Amino acid sequence: MSKNHQSYFETNRQTWNNKVNIHASSKFYDLDGFESGKTSLNSYELNALGKVSGKSMLHLQCHFGQDTLSWSRMGAKCTGIDISEEGIKLAQELNSKLNLDAKFVCCNVLDTSKYITDTFDIIFTSYGVIGWLPDLKPWAKMIAERLKPGGTFYMVEFHPIVWMFDYLKETPELRYGYQQKEVIYEEYKGTYADPNSEMISKEYAWNHGLGEVVSSLAEAGLTIKFLKEHNPAPYEVLPDLIKNENQMFETRDKLYPLIFEIKAIK
Repeated sequence: MSKNHQSYFETNRQTWNNKVNIHASSKFYDLDGFESGKTSLNSYELNALGKVSGKSMLHLQCHFGQDTLSWSRMGAKCTGIDISEEGIKLAQELNSKLNLDAKFVCCNVLDTSKYITDTFDIIFTSYGVIGWLPDLKPWAKMIAERLKPGGTFYMVEFHPIVWMFDYLKETPELRYGYQQKEVIYEEYKGTYADPNSEMISKEYAWNHGLGEVVSSLAEAGLTIKFLKEHNPAPYEVLPDLIKNENQMFETRDKLYPLIFEIKAIK
């Protein structure tokens, strides 16, 4: 890992630490509803993974653990990891409060195999995760290491086209390359969960095309079962989206997808 990457990860870690309390009190994360039994999971991942009861699951980049704990409520034996120690601290508190049996580990996702030696039936990651990684090859290699033979890797993520826009402009502007290798730095007030927050988000991110994602997983030894692309997103990831009859967000012209899913088997 280069010194530049280490400094980028450190900036991102601090930003995510600062986000935790803001997100925990936001309507977006609806922590009261979650604690009362509402799942944080969306239809894409629920439909793709089906019954998880009794299966071991590793959740990569889990933030403060809502999805991890939602899977745990469904009977999965879950371990969540995240780079933010504040996120992991809150996840552990929620796990105790809800009397669940999930485990949480604080580490950079690329270092997972240094901290976790178990293998899992399922590895799961979702919505705004791979953009924090400069290179997907070590990520995919780690996934292959931590999956049991016959185990399932599943991800649902915002489509690479979404990250080509600069949203800090008054009207989003097509600015970044689909396969851009250079790091993207953004600094802005607020967070996606609370745009009115006084927090200054400082973030380094990287764009990854679908070819890079699929090839990284295949080269690590996984067999791709499907790659699906969808226009509707469960989150309002772009300005001026419209809500459809399923309470999902779509572009008005439906010219490009907002979401992709990949399922792969070891």
